[in-house]
Amino acid sequence: MNYVVISSIGAVFMGFFVLFVRMKAAKKPTNVKKIIMPPIFMSSGALMYFIPEFRLTPMEILEAIIVGMLFSILLVKTSQFEIRENDIYLKRSKAFIFILVGLLVVRLVLKTILSSSIDVGQLSGMFFLLAFSMIVPWRVAMYRSYMKLYKELHGFKMM
Repeated sequence: MNYVVISSIGAVFMGFFVLFVRMKAAKKPTNVKKIIMPPIFMSSGALMYFIPEFRLTPMEILEAIIVGMLFSILLVKTSQFEIRENDIYLKRSKAFIFILVGLLVVRLVLKTILSSSIDVGQLSGMFFLLAFSMIVPWRVAMYRSYMKLYKELHGFKMM
């Protein structure tokens, strides 16, 4: 099996894992730590850029960041919080599931198309950067929304 197929299968499993985690998260109150930790943990993946096969050209970096930030808009729009039982919860969104699956399909199609013209290592680097550029703005927006509700719920006292 080639690397594109293997990594695509991995992406599908990761997508379903994210859906599962998101559905469970809506059942419990959220907090700042749950919002900011995923991008912090994900940032360790940038260590791949120490290996020359994963390094990107400036244009590839720009393309990955722009596409990631555009994709993040959909995630930001479907991530809302609500106050329930004197706690802050992430609202369930039926659209989120369809958007996440749609983004996964777009990612797989792009990977299939681009794998014929871009080296697998560079393509992996691009898709990591795309994902990171998608999750950071999304989580920043979630943090801001959470803090707005937190201040409303607790007055102006901070954590």
